[in-house]
Amino acid sequence: MNPFKAVVVERDEEKRQSVSLRTLTEADLMEGDVTLRVSHSSVNYKDGLAVTGKLPVVRRWPMVPGVDVSAEVISSADPLFKPGDQVILNGWGVGEAHLGGWSEIMRVKGDWLIKRPAELSAYDCAAIGTAGYTAMLSLMAIESYGLKPADGAAVVTGAAGGVGSISLMLLKNAGWHVIATTGKLSEADHLRHLGAEEVIDRAELSGPAKPLAKERWVTGIDNVGSHTLANVLSMTKGEGAIVACGNAQGMDLPSSVAPFILRGVALIGINSVTVPRAKREIAWARLAKEIDLAKLHLNTRKVSLDGAIEAGRAIAEGKIKGRVVVEVQ
Repeated sequence: MNPFKAVVVERDEEKRQSVSLRTLTEADLMEGDVTLRVSHSSVNYKDGLAVTGKLPVVRRWPMVPGVDVSAEVISSADPLFKPGDQVILNGWGVGEAHLGGWSEIMRVKGDWLIKRPAELSAYDCAAIGTAGYTAMLSLMAIESYGLKPADGAAVVTGAAGGVGSISLMLLKNAGWHVIATTGKLSEADHLRHLGAEEVIDRAELSGPAKPLAKERWVTGIDNVGSHTLANVLSMTKGEGAIVACGNAQGMDLPSSVAPFILRGVALIGINSVTVPRAKREIAWARLAKEIDLAKLHLNTRKVSLDGAIEAGRAIAEGKIKGRVVVEVQ
């Protein structure tokens, strides 16, 4: 195998972190039964944290970021895959504990992979990525709880981000009246184009929450956590449910039991990292049919492998809207 390029995050003996585009060899690959030629990855908030060290998401040094992978199988000891198969990977500790997708070549466990839906290109799958996959898992959770558009509005916090922007598209497509919250009101027209009927300033939700507030929505997808999630819960209609899948404001939840015991509100958590293959395949099959690719492409920009480093820094600082695809090859 020829040497290949990868973005590598390293830490010295004094725990000072650095990141650079480096040349690696087969000896640098980790254990696994499938070797991949990566064509596309993406830039997620978790990748930004890995690049900057803003939060300690990296659990193995050195590390290659990139939690999303669109790739072609080079070789496989897993009977489900053969050379030439087009596959995708999201989660499973890739980019945290296992070398990730910002690399021309990688080796992974076949259990982590699914075959790419025929309706989607490798670029499409990277543009959707963990963000869109998480958004679909969130919509599936809302539906499984039994809620429907006739029950009321749906709120999406952090709507200008990756998960938020695709959540707008999916909820709109499913018939929901969607309320978007954002700290970038200059992007209101863009958010309406993606699917929002209303756009409100995140400042309305970012301070300490009352135990109960005026009911404004029956469900929602929260990407922010902390005070924002507490406020969202306090404003949820009786017997409603909020899906939590992010922590952009913080990991804490300074709420009370009031929404749960006085209104019967439910809080549903989304784990997009270690989802069984059958559920992953269902989510991606739905994405292939329900995502508006024209809107997705307008909401996505491309960077090269060496440009991923700066994009990672930017997303960690909240300076990225929508999705960023890394063209690895």
